[in-house]
Amino acid sequence: MPNTESPDSDTSPGGEPSRPIRSWVRSSPGTHVWLLVIALTSLVIALAPDGLETYLLHRNSSNLYQLAHHPMRALLGSAFWIENPADLVLYAVLFELFHAPVERWLGTPTWLFTVATAHIAATLVSQQVVLLAIRTHDVPRSMAHVVDIGVSYGLAASVGILTYRLPRPWRWFYLAGAVAFFLVPLVTGRTYTDLGHAISLAIGLACYPLTRGKPVAPERPPVAH
Repeated sequence: MPNTESPDSDTSPGGEPSRPIRSWVRSSPGTHVWLLVIALTSLVIALAPDGLETYLLHRNSSNLYQLAHHPMRALLGSAFWIENPADLVLYAVLFELFHAPVERWLGTPTWLFTVATAHIAATLVSQQVVLLAIRTHDVPRSMAHVVDIGVSYGLAASVGILTYRLPRPWRWFYLAGAVAFFLVPLVTGRTYTDLGHAISLAIGLACYPLTRGKPVAPERPPVAH
């Protein structure tokens, strides 16, 4: 039978030049599933009465109380909620700018390993600092029950590892901007969240071995002959 496919059709996995949005989503499925779950939980928060909203945010926090009593739920659940549903659009943009390119570049398993490691490590270390501060009476004991949710630790890790995707000399300008963005608040504000961001950025940068053998410059589509 004659070949009825167009000469320009792309039969490679995930390649759909006529459907760029669908192709982009399929090339970074983990990012978009994660974003979809955050959109759903944000809708729940937006529609929930005040009492239920407070309960859900505290129940899914990774604060000291929840880590002590429900460690797995605290570490996992806190990655799928944001405190203010109005920030959903901002997070969607940040996911597309940082998570999606990293996942597409390194593959879903490597991307997930990087952001999960950063989220867990930054949470545990920053909350350990809170515990020490409570024991030395530097902060009130109520800090053990604060709302501590969000996806920013994973984002900071993607920001870090994305450094190695950029060619020189742009890599160094990007790195300087990322370090300044996360370290200036740590020096001036000195909050446990700022510490978590700095730790996550460092973990992303430390994952350089995972990028070896990966292309630096953006891949160009093959030229048709």
